[in-house]
Amino acid sequence: MHPYRLLLLAACLLCGNAGVARNNHHGNSNSMKPVPHEKLCVTEGKIEDAGGRKLSVSVPKMRAFVSSPTVQEAEARFTYLGPAKDSIPLASGEMRRQFGLKLRAQDGCNLVYAMWRIEPEQELVVSVKSNPGMTQSSECDAHGYHTIKPTRDIHVPEIKEGQRYTLRAVIDSNNMRVYANNKLVWEGLLGAEALAFNGPVGVRTDNGRFDFEFFAAEPHGSQKGASAACHAGNGDE
Repeated sequence: MHPYRLLLLAACLLCGNAGVARNNHHGNSNSMKPVPHEKLCVTEGKIEDAGGRKLSVSVPKMRAFVSSPTVQEAEARFTYLGPAKDSIPLASGEMRRQFGLKLRAQDGCNLVYAMWRIEPEQELVVSVKSNPGMTQSSECDAHGYHTIKPTRDIHVPEIKEGQRYTLRAVIDSNNMRVYANNKLVWEGLLGAEALAFNGPVGVRTDNGRFDFEFFAAEPHGSQKGASAACHAGNGDE
């Protein structure tokens, strides 16, 4: 084969591999591992073990995080089964129905949320809860929230009863990306406030019934995972 054609073929192969790498970066991560029921520290509410990798929640408020070290990437594959039997307002007094992921969850007062809201309005909201010096929800309550303005924001699909959805969030340094059904729908910079604390990833629900599978990225190689002490029933808002 002519040397020029060999060079052209090599360049095409490199471009193809780069495209695959980009797709893998924005698609499913190879570092993600399913989180079994016994590896979740439930700080409020209850999670049922539905067998295999499946988990279930039907209580009005559920909060949990992974009890082993993780890096800042989490994914939930969930089915919305309708409103919880007894819906209750948040500590702020607002009534919301939502499913979300927790990142950098140092404790109930300092963490990052990616919440897929179902009611009263369908939207994806990323917020930082920062309360330096506080660790328990009894101290900080619903204070310290700051909604992050995205640099990229795409309308999320409508959540309907009985249908399955995927929510994934990744923090890379100061940058956060959120994917709905494997499509990038939110991207933004968290700011110094969120970098002042660190912790594992987790999951949260409000006023809804869900079946779900939860996945977290484990540290590998030179990566250093984040962890937090499990105080079951401690709660966070």
